[in-house]
Amino acid sequence: MNQLNALKKFTTIVADTSDIESICKYKPEDATTNPSLILKAVSSINNKKFIDQAVEYARKKGGSHDDKIVNASDKILVDLGIEILKYIPGYISSEVDARLSFNKEQCILKANKIINMYEEKGVSRNRVLIKLAATWECIKAAEELKKNNISCNLTLLFSFAQARACAESNVFLISPFVGRIYDWYVSQNLISKDSFNQDPGVSSVCKIYDFYKKYNYKTIIMGASFRNIEQILSLSGCDRLTISPMLLKQLQSSNKKLNRKLSPPTAFLNPPVPLTEAEFRWEHNQDEMAVQKLSEGIRNFGKDQLCLEKIFSKLI
Repeated sequence: MNQLNALKKFTTIVADTSDIESICKYKPEDATTNPSLILKAVSSINNKKFIDQAVEYARKKGGSHDDKIVNASDKILVDLGIEILKYIPGYISSEVDARLSFNKEQCILKANKIINMYEEKGVSRNRVLIKLAATWECIKAAEELKKNNISCNLTLLFSFAQARACAESNVFLISPFVGRIYDWYVSQNLISKDSFNQDPGVSSVCKIYDFYKKYNYKTIIMGASFRNIEQILSLSGCDRLTISPMLLKQLQSSNKKLNRKLSPPTAFLNPPVPLTEAEFRWEHNQDEMAVQKLSEGIRNFGKDQLCLEKIFSKLI
């Protein structure tokens, strides 16, 4: 048995791509997209029909030029999600504009719009996860959205404070970014690039896993942003792992034995008192890496969103 199939016995595999060919090849349960992946998909000639559909939709909806650009961007996000759902049995994660990451109400409005667009095409909200950056505002938006049966994937998660606040708000799923944590520690010369046995990204997810399972929180943990196979194998048994096609290929090509690393306890403790907003902000602020990587991630996703909008601005 190859390592990919062995891993599927312990962990739900999610494809970190919008490439249909890769999804068909590796047969993940779920798939996740982000502004960078959507921008990459738009740049492919194979997806020209989605671009044309988005432009036509925006023109029909009318409004100002800026309104049309926003509607085209939302349309291609949803249409690519619908296409991916044809090839997977589980969820598609669709990301809200990163520029809304500090506005709870605007995130709620955008999430409802995206869900309504899916449902207008016959796709149930039960197959869609709204991706939001794990800011305090987005965590609270996800808490509100869940009351309306809209589940969220809280992404760009780097600190334990973010993870704890998500669990205490009963968020559906979190995506801690293993590889980006690792990158920061390497860039600061705090670890060597080959430090497989002391990987801080892996350690972060293990800490979150132990905390969630000890107190029986229901929030799903989905490790993300992997740089190498060793990181993935060290988290075998995690609820979900979202993996790029390149690393999925490596797992599929290896027949080395795979052992489960993470397992839940058989007894649970009563959870601690939830963090207040002030406590959350202080605890997150104490983690220099997390502060830098969260703000960087939001900025970069915002830049990709702007690039996408520039493409539609020229076409509309």
